[in-house]
Amino acid sequence: MSEIAATTVHEAYAFACMRCGYGWEQSYEIEHHVDVYGHEFVTYTADGERVPSPLSTPTCTNCGGHVVRIMRAGRVADVQKLLQRRPGPAHTAEPAGPAGADTGPERHPWRLADLFHRR
Repeated sequence: MSEIAATTVHEAYAFACMRCGYGWEQSYEIEHHVDVYGHEFVTYTADGERVPSPLSTPTCTNCGGHVVRIMRAGRVADVQKLLQRRPGPAHTAEPAGPAGADTGPERHPWRLADLFHRR
């Protein structure tokens, strides 16, 4: 089946896993297509790879959980900046453990509530 029209837009989202508290952001190229029969369909690309819609069944990149909050882009980065200004070891961006140790996926020591706090 060939396509007769395509439009590409760029969107970014912030995600927070409600299971493990991990937060991340991702940009997408979203292509809106219309096939020769007039049926519309959408494809998503992230980092050059075709991916499923992040809005249908998001998956945590840290724990694989599927209870994920989707927010506007920048929310995770805003919280990380806020926490870098707070004193104390509970809010440092440094991974725990000895230097050079494999700590697995990057862990964010912030709380989920930090993402949802209204200013």
